[in-house]
Amino acid sequence: MVDLDAVLEQLRQVRKRAEGELKQLHKVIAELSKPHGRSHGGKKHQLSTAGRERIAAAQRVRWEQARARTNRPAH
Repeated sequence: MVDLDAVLEQLRQVRKRAEGELKQLHKVIAELSKPHGRSHGGKKHQLSTAGRERIAAAQRVRWEQARARTNRPAH
């Protein structure tokens, strides 16, 4: 005959492991459910003036390249 105490103990261990996994899952869901930016104390990240200028300069280059492609003489 099967030792019921051993089966019960095994089931308790399985339940304990499942509860731990469920707790971790709740933590992950809670973390992913937070609004964006909350991990930085609710402050928005701001670019420096130099960073904005680098981005603007790169965009100006892209615009010039696009204009050059559209103004290309036909072959």
